[in-house]
Order: sequence, then structure tokens, then C-alpha cells
Amino acid sequence: MIRIRHRRDFLGGLLLLAFGVAAIVLSSDYATGTAARMGPGYFPRALGLILIAIGAVIAAQALRFAGPGFPRWPLRPTIVVLGGVVLFGAIVERAGLALSTVVLVFVASVASREFRPREALVSAILLAALAVLVFGVGLQVQLPIWPAFGG
Repeated sequence: MIRIRHRRDFLGGLLLLAFGVAAIVLSSDYATGTAARMGPGYFPRALGLILIAIGAVIAAQALRFAGPGFPRWPLRPTIVVLGGVVLFGAIVERAGLALSTVVLVFVASVASREFRPREALVSAILLAALAVLVFGVGLQVQLPIWPAFGG
């Protein structure tokens, strides 16, 4: 049985292998051409082959050399941050971009062990102002900026 001695490198190598295979599969409908006259599929396939080779080398080395294991997955911060993003998506149409961004940043800040409400609120307000400037004014994304009161 094969013993994986460096799990991070092994999974990183497998990820590179997967991206390489995906690049080759996704570019299979394009003409390859030749090195002198490259078609639209030439570069994605070449890049896919390079990724596969690098991934295979990294994964093979992970079988030879010992390394650190995986740290324990921080479940609480993951759930809190994902919950904040879901909450943002659920309330942005009614509450507006500014208030929804404040809620998102504040809720996501709770995930940290170093949570300080005053700092989180100041960061949330500044990031909400930036979001309004970038998305509301600059890009003119069709989202309400403020909550619609009374109708």
C-alpha cells in the first residue's frame, strides 16, 4: 500500500493534475495546429500538459518526503463567514447595499477570536461606503443603495 508522507504536497499535486486534465478536456473542441501555426487549442493543451507534469512530480515527491499533516479545520469561522454571505444575499434587495454590507462585515468579524465590536463596526461602515462607491456609483450595479421605506 502507498503511504502518503506529505499530505499537503500530495493534495496540491492532485489539484494541479486536475486543473491540467480540465484544461485539456475543455480545449478539446479547439483546433490545435502546429508549433509554427498555433490554433486556439494549442496553448490550453500545452499548459494542461505542463500542469499535469508538475502535479505528478509534486505528488510523487509527497510519497517520498515526510511533511506536516493537515491542521484541524476551523469549523466555526467557516460556518459564520458563509452564514454572513448567505445573509447578505438574502437581505441585499430589501435592506440595500450599504446596510447589507455593514451586516456582512460585522457578522463575518464575529468569526475571529479577536473580535472587537467597535473595530468591526468602523470597518463595516468604511467597507460599506467603499462598496457603495465602487458598485453603486462607479459600476452602476442595479442594487438599491438604501432600504426602501414605506413601499
